[in-house]
Amino acid sequence: MDQDQALQSAVTKAARRLVPFLALCYMVNFLDRVNVGFAALSMNEDLGFTPAVFGTGAGIFFASYILFEVPSNLALHRFGARIWIARIMISWGLVAMAMALVSGTTSFYLLRLLLGVAEAGFFPGIVLYLTYWFPSRERARVVALFMAAIPLATVFGGPLSGALLELDGALGLKGWQWMFLIEGVPAVLLGFVTLKFLDDRPEHAKWLTADERTALAARLATEAEATRVTGYHQLSHAFTRPRVLMLGIIYFCLCAGLYGIAFWMPQVIQTFGFSPLKIGFLTAIPYVFAAILMVLWGRRSDRTGERIWHVALPLALAGLAFVWSAVSGPLLPTMLALTLVTVGIYAALGAFWSLPTAILTGMGAAAGIALVNSIGNLGGLLAPALVGYLREATGDFTAALFFLAGSLVLGAALTLLFGYAAHKRSESYAK
Repeated sequence: MDQDQALQSAVTKAARRLVPFLALCYMVNFLDRVNVGFAALSMNEDLGFTPAVFGTGAGIFFASYILFEVPSNLALHRFGARIWIARIMISWGLVAMAMALVSGTTSFYLLRLLLGVAEAGFFPGIVLYLTYWFPSRERARVVALFMAAIPLATVFGGPLSGALLELDGALGLKGWQWMFLIEGVPAVLLGFVTLKFLDDRPEHAKWLTADERTALAARLATEAEATRVTGYHQLSHAFTRPRVLMLGIIYFCLCAGLYGIAFWMPQVIQTFGFSPLKIGFLTAIPYVFAAILMVLWGRRSDRTGERIWHVALPLALAGLAFVWSAVSGPLLPTMLALTLVTVGIYAALGAFWSLPTAILTGMGAAAGIALVNSIGNLGGLLAPALVGYLREATGDFTAALFFLAGSLVLGAALTLLFGYAAHKRSESYAK
C-alpha cells in the first residue's frame, strides 16, 4: 500500500469509527441544551414564568458556558480528548437531570448556569479533536456530518420531548420533570463509554495499521507546519488577530438565529393550538431537511474547495426566510418559512467551521476555536432573551423574527467581507 492509499484508508476508517459516535454524543448534548424550549410548553405555566423570564433563563446558560470555554479547550489540549470529553459529558448529564428540581426563577437561572459550566468546551473540543484526525480538505464534510447531530437531535428529540411531557402527573412528577430526568441519562452513560472508545491521536489508534498511522500523522504534521507559516499557532494569536475576532462575530450572528429558532420554535408552533406531542412532530420537520442538506452542502464545499459563499448564501437565505415567517400567517407557509430558516442556518455551519481550522493550529487552535465559539455563543446568550422581551412587549413574534433575520443577513455580509480580506492577504503572500 503506497502512502496515498494508506492516507485515504486511514481517513475512511477514522470517519467510520469516530464521526458516528461523536455525532451521537453531540446529539445528546444539543438536546440537553435546548430541551428547555419544549419544557416551556408546560413549565412556564406551572412555575409562573413570563416570556422574559424564560428567555433570560434559556440564554443565561451561555454566560457560564462562554466564561469556561477557552480554559476547557486548553485543558483538553493538555490532558487529552478522551479524559476531558468524558468528564464534560458525565457532569453535564448529571446537571441536565437536576433541571427536574427547578422550583422557581432563582433555581431555573442557577441550574442553567451550572449546565453551561458543565458543557463548556464540548463542541469546540470536538472541532479541535477532528483536526487531529482529518486533513483540511476533508473537514467541511466531516464537520457537517458531525454537526448533522444538531438537527437530528430535534428530529428525534422533538417527538420524544413531546411524548415525555404527556407523562404529566405520573408518580407525582410533572411532564417536564420526566423529560429532564430521562433525557439527561444518556450523557452520563456515553461519558463512560468515551473513556474506552476514543483515542487521543492517530498515533494511539490500534485500529489503524502502522502504514495508515504513519501516513495520516505525516499529512497532518505537514499541514500544521504550513499553517504555522500563513496562520496562527501561538496562544496570543487567538486573542489578538483580527481574522479570529471577525470569525467570532460572524458566528455570533449565526448563533443568534440558531438558538433563536431552537428555543422558540415550539412556542411559535404552539400559537396554532397544538398539543405538545403534535408540536414535537411538527418541530422535527424542518430539521429533517436541514440534516440532509447540511451534509450535501458540506460535501459540495469540500469538492469545490470554496468556503465563503457556502457560508454567506445559506445565511442570507435563512435571514430572508425569517422575514417571510414573520408575515406568513397560516400554518403551512409558516412551517415552510421556518424550514428554509433551519436549512439555511445548518447548511452554513459545516462550511463555517472549516474557516477557523484553516488558519489556526497547535495551542492557537485550542484557544482560537474556543474563542470563536465563545464569541458566537454570546448570540445564544442575548438572542433568546431579546426574543422573549420583544414578544412580551409586542404580544407576538413579529418583531423578534425581524431581529433574527437582520442578524443572519449581517452574518452573510461579514462573511463576504472576511473572504475579500482573505483574498487580498493571499495576493500579498503570493507577491
